[in-house]
Amino acid sequence: MSDHRQSPMQAYTQALAQGFIDDPAQRQAVAVLEQCYQAIQSGSAQVTGVYLYGRVGRGKTWLMDQFYRNLSVPARRQHFHRFMQDIHQRLFRLTGTANPLAVIAAELSHEIEVLCFDELFVSDIADAMILGGLFQALFAQGLIVVATSNQPPADLYSEGYNRTRFLPAIAALEQHMQLVSVDGVQDHRLHNGPTVRRYWTRAADQHSEMPAVFAQLSAQQAVAEGRLALGERTIITQAYSDEVVWCDYAQLCEQPLSALDFIALCDRFQVVLLSAVPQLGGQQQTAKIARGTEDAVLRVDAGDRQLPMLAQGDDSVRRFIALVDECYDRRVPIYMEACVPLAQLYTEGYLAFAFRRTYSRLKEMQLESFAKL
Repeated sequence: MSDHRQSPMQAYTQALAQGFIDDPAQRQAVAVLEQCYQAIQSGSAQVTGVYLYGRVGRGKTWLMDQFYRNLSVPARRQHFHRFMQDIHQRLFRLTGTANPLAVIAAELSHEIEVLCFDELFVSDIADAMILGGLFQALFAQGLIVVATSNQPPADLYSEGYNRTRFLPAIAALEQHMQLVSVDGVQDHRLHNGPTVRRYWTRAADQHSEMPAVFAQLSAQQAVAEGRLALGERTIITQAYSDEVVWCDYAQLCEQPLSALDFIALCDRFQVVLLSAVPQLGGQQQTAKIARGTEDAVLRVDAGDRQLPMLAQGDDSVRRFIALVDECYDRRVPIYMEACVPLAQLYTEGYLAFAFRRTYSRLKEMQLESFAKL
């Protein structure tokens, strides 16, 4: 083992000595992660994965990252939506293959011994229908999984369509992982040092702060504006430089972009400016669509299906959540100008639960320490 490698308990003890707030819920999680870590490092044939769940800001991601960084065996750490993007790409490559999930599980078990993924949250029926067989196949291969989530497995996809198809995934998680509630009273994202302003509220008759912010962050860099090629996509920008991109909300979140596009955005830029952000959410509306037109998955029982009670604009909010998740995971700060204060950005609608994580992450982005630049 490297002299610089620390076990989860050693990393937590050091963090406390450096000013971390002691938290009984975190201590319990650290003890479970320590047991898993030591079993992996000793080469034990019987290792149980760990599933950390609780409200936002309770330190789940930090705890998992200390566990992951100090492993001496092949391991991978991904945000959950990036993990699912990888699975969909592998499934596409294996089109026509018998039992492709077993093939993917075998591939992953040859690549890594431990899989860590952050923010396990299921809202897409295509993902829900894949995960039951996928988790079962991964555990059958002996892959060790460590995950974080805002919800216990039993609450995942709780109001999702055809939820019975997701129940095998819940059963697999509960059977093969130790469930640990990390839900202390402290929101640790509020205790991480000095802040810097990265959020502005702008009324319609006020001038925008974004031109000055962009100029300051892009000083001494080549600057362009308008169309920007991003992989196979083209996005419309207000301006961009070597390290900074500035777009209106409509151009990033109301266009048919995907998580892969936001990955490419963070690959290229170290700072994102987002202007003209409207108040999100609102009164929920009932809608129906014909089967197969939303998620390309055949309905099990016949007839049209009822969609969730979505507010107007919730499709764009899903993209906004994916953008914030990717930027947060990559430590790319978002400088934002909106028509309402951050606490009022999304207060009502179907995505209110999912948006709690987004709100917490945007709050953390106001910390001086959250930045590459």
